Amino acid sequence: MVISNSTFSRSIRRRISRQIFVGDVPIGGDALISVQSMTNTLTSDVEATVTQIRRLKDVGADIVRVSCPDQESTLALKNIICQVQLPIVADIHFNYKRAIEAAKSGVACLRINPGNIRSTNHICEIIRAAKDYGCSIRIGVNAGNLDKKLLKLYGEPCPNSITESALNYVHIFEDNDFFNFKISVKTSDVFLTIASYQNLSKVCDYPLHIGITEAGSLCSGTVKSALGIGSLLLDGIGDTIRVSLSADPIEEIKVGYEILKSLKLRNRGICVISCPSCARQCFNVIKTVATIEDRLSHITKSITLSIIGCVVNGLGEARNADLGLIGSVDGKHMVYIAGNFNHKIETDNIVEHIISLVENKIMLIQN
Repeated sequence: MVISNSTFSRSIRRRISRQIFVGDVPIGGDALISVQSMTNTLTSDVEATVTQIRRLKDVGADIVRVSCPDQESTLALKNIICQVQLPIVADIHFNYKRAIEAAKSGVACLRINPGNIRSTNHICEIIRAAKDYGCSIRIGVNAGNLDKKLLKLYGEPCPNSITESALNYVHIFEDNDFFNFKISVKTSDVFLTIASYQNLSKVCDYPLHIGITEAGSLCSGTVKSALGIGSLLLDGIGDTIRVSLSADPIEEIKVGYEILKSLKLRNRGICVISCPSCARQCFNVIKTVATIEDRLSHITKSITLSIIGCVVNGLGEARNADLGLIGSVDGKHMVYIAGNFNHKIETDNIVEHIISLVENKIMLIQN
C-alpha cells in the first residue's frame, strides 16, 4: 500500500469554542493556543515574583498564574501587576474573599476550584466581583475535590463524575449571566484526563484549559504532559495549556512550546532536529546541541536547524532545514543553507559558526 505525503501533513481541526480574553490574550475561537505557567515565589515577595514573571515572559509565556493563599498576597498583586507586561491570573482556593480582593487588585483572571469553596452564595459573590472589575474566571475541577454526592453516585472520580461536576458549576455561572470563563478538568492520570476533556468538549463550547496536573519531575512530567496534552490537541481539544512540572517554571514554558511546535500549532524559536548520537558521530552531537540551544534560547523567530553527526541521515535532514550541519569523517563538516550545500567547517569552530549563521539569518528576517 502506497501512502501519499499528504496523509502526513494534515492540519489539526480544532474544536469550535467561544472566545474570551485573559487581559489582552484571546482564549478560544480562532486564537493561537496560549502557553502559561505559574510562579513559585511567595506572592507577597513582590520583587522576586516580578523577576520570575519577567523571566517567564522572556521565554514566551502568554499568561502567568500566581498563588494567593492570604490577604498579604492579594494586596501585593497591585504592585506586581503594574510592573509586568503579562496578564496575571490569581490562584484562589478555599477562601472566596481572596478572589474578591484579587479582582479589586486588578488581575486579568481568577482561577477558582468551586469544589473547594463549596458555598454557592460565595461563588456568586466571586462572579459579581469578576463582573464589577472586568476579569475572566477559570473554573477548575480536580478529581480530589468532587462533590460528595457525585462521588457517592459514581463510586470514584471518573470522566462522567468530573464532567458532571464541571457542568454543575457552569450552570451556576450561566444562571448569574456570566459567560467570561474557561474550564479545566485536569487530573494526574493521563487516561482519566483525556476522557474527561473529551466528554466535556462534546457538551459545551466554552474554551478549555488543558494539562496533566501534578505531572511529576522534569523528565517524567514532560513525558506524561506530552502524552496527555498532545493527545487532546491532536483531537482539536484545548485553547490554552500549562505543563505542570516539579521544576523551574521556565521549563514548563519550554516544554509547552515544544509540544505545540511538534504539532505545528505554534512556532517560536529554534527547532532543532538532531540525531541521538552513536559511534558514527563525527563530532560531539550531544554537547553541541545543548550548547547551541542554550546560546540561542533568546531567539523568538522560527528557524529549523538540523544537526546530524554523520551522513546516514544528515543529507535528507539538511535539505529540509533552514540551516543544516552534517558530520564528516575528515573533520571538515558540511554546512547546508536553505537546503543546499554551502561550505565546510572544522570541528573546533562548529558552535560559534552555527550561532553566527543563525543570528545573521535572524537579522535578515527582521530587516
